Amino acid sequence: MGGRGSYAAGNNVEYTYKTVGMVDGVKILQGIGNKHGLPESSHSSEAYIKLKPDGTFHEMRFYNKEHVLYMEIAYHPEQALTGNRHTPILHYHLYDDKFSKNSTGPFHRTKAKVLSKEMKQKYNKFFVGVE
Repeated sequence: MGGRGSYAAGNNVEYTYKTVGMVDGVKILQGIGNKHGLPESSHSSEAYIKLKPDGTFHEMRFYNKEHVLYMEIAYHPEQALTGNRHTPILHYHLYDDKFSKNSTGPFHRTKAKVLSKEMKQKYNKFFVGVE
């Protein structure tokens, strides 16, 4: 995937992600260079996955029909949910594209919420290495 998958002003843009695998039809992306997160937009995929270096699930982002990020599921410490900075927990954030005074970017992100039982069942196949 080039510079968020783009072709700018008739010039190819350097790749910032590479596909390193698949989980149930969803691409696992790895950043190139200093890119560590998943993209805010997608050209064709409805979701992307990022794994930790040990192969454990780290996060998954979901994109709407306009290819814009709308939800993220993550597995890492979230102090607001666990009370500490050490215990990883499956949680999610919802995004909208309205700029917020409290936001540093073009998206507003909700506070972390614990995955419901239904969400865990629906997305469990993607949670590689998570108990």
